[in-house]
Amino acid sequence: MDEQLFLGKKVLITGGMGFIGSNLAIRLVGLGAEVSLVDSLIPEYGGNVWNIESIKKQVRVNISDVRDPYSMKYLIQGQDYLFNLAGQTSHIDSMHNPFVDLDINAQSQLSILESCRHHNPDVKVVFASTRQLYGAPQYLPVDEKHPLNPVDVNGINKMAGEGYHLLYNQVYGIRSVVLRLTNTYGPRMRVKDARQTFLGIWIKKIICGEPFQIFGDGLQLRDFNYVDDVVEAMLISALSEEANGQVFNLGDHRPLNLNALADCLCHLDDLARFELVPFPAERKAIDIGDYYANYNLIKDKLGWVPFHSLDSGLAETLSFYREFGAHYWS
Repeated sequence: MDEQLFLGKKVLITGGMGFIGSNLAIRLVGLGAEVSLVDSLIPEYGGNVWNIESIKKQVRVNISDVRDPYSMKYLIQGQDYLFNLAGQTSHIDSMHNPFVDLDINAQSQLSILESCRHHNPDVKVVFASTRQLYGAPQYLPVDEKHPLNPVDVNGINKMAGEGYHLLYNQVYGIRSVVLRLTNTYGPRMRVKDARQTFLGIWIKKIICGEPFQIFGDGLQLRDFNYVDDVVEAMLISALSEEANGQVFNLGDHRPLNLNALADCLCHLDDLARFELVPFPAERKAIDIGDYYANYNLIKDKLGWVPFHSLDSGLAETLSFYREFGAHYWS
């Protein structure tokens, strides 16, 4: 990737004070981009002012909700790139409050694209989607041709948001690329609860000296991406014209089960300990079983591969929260 290509470019990140958005912003500032962040800072959705502490004087921040079409109409103007990362990520919350999830993950995405169509049709859009669209896999590893069969409201609404981006690319020429993320982890992720990722609450409990819990037998297979690798995929996708109108899986070639993941954490922290507990009924109802992705498409077309090993990524994550954890769960 030619890092000079972002120099002086205007970039808007929705969900910019969230986990992935803030890491992306830090990288883009380092590349010389003019970065604007949009975040509602609604407590349940992961935005955290501390996430941008290191760049707070180098970015423009707008505290607003992507559900507000008037804000997006104004903010989208003049931008070269839109990284559309804002969303409701909790699968359980989507089942408890389906209409809120619909507003954020579907309706607001359509509103954002309408703002692009009417006020900045030349912007390039990178949309953060999710592996949850596939539901329980029919085969492994899961490639982009796998049938879509979401098991919760969140997956259905993310599927709609994804579809809008692809449609607007095809019909209106709003250059858009969709990335289906798997389990992303690293510094600045939400760790006070499991709304964003189960690994977050595991990290918090380790730092606080408490045992963390694995639901079921712990044999569920998963793949994991360190956040810096996900940021790299987003930057590469933004710069590539070949990516327009495409859907790409992210993933890792080293899936492992949750027991093995827990063992990795215990190896990195002598005080870490875990226990197996029965699946809560509401979680068992939407569990997808084993999942790991085939990411050959983005590898072959754009040259992306995950660089960070799980051990190094987990070590960096633990180190970050040992130093800054108070800003994430107090």
